[in-house]
Amino acid sequence: MRILVLGLGNILLSDEGAGVHAVERLGKRLTLPPEVELLDGGTCGMELLDQISGRDVLIVVDASKSKKRKPGDTVRLAGADIDQFFRTRLSPHQLGLSDVLALLDMTGAKPAEVVIIGIVPASLDLGPSLSPEAEQGCEAAIGLVIAEFERLGVSAATRSSPVAAE
Repeated sequence: MRILVLGLGNILLSDEGAGVHAVERLGKRLTLPPEVELLDGGTCGMELLDQISGRDVLIVVDASKSKKRKPGDTVRLAGADIDQFFRTRLSPHQLGLSDVLALLDMTGAKPAEVVIIGIVPASLDLGPSLSPEAEQGCEAAIGLVIAEFERLGVSAATRSSPVAAE
């Protein structure tokens, strides 16, 4: 099984970068098997086509607005919920991601399973730091990704000491 965990966001706009921060932290905390790749997708759109193509599972972590949830909350979307996600503008990256997934679907290279883990932002101000709410959401999102690994039968070992950023 080939799995891609994709962090999306602009790390220069505080909580907008929560997805990227979560995926980076995940890589520092866990030793993952070779079939799992972590990727900082930044604010890319169609540039991600090759990286997503042919994966069995795509897990996307991104900042996601919500009127029903408070800043720092997380949400897991899969199946039909993803269609609703793309109909409602919740993330600045969803249009690019939607286009990429639609093209991959047309070519038969779309991942069989897509899961989106959203983190509700508190601030989109200029700056590289996450708000306290997004920090909590980031940690919760990491827990949700680990739960996805467990559900998929992926063995992820906790590192004895976190590694420095690469």
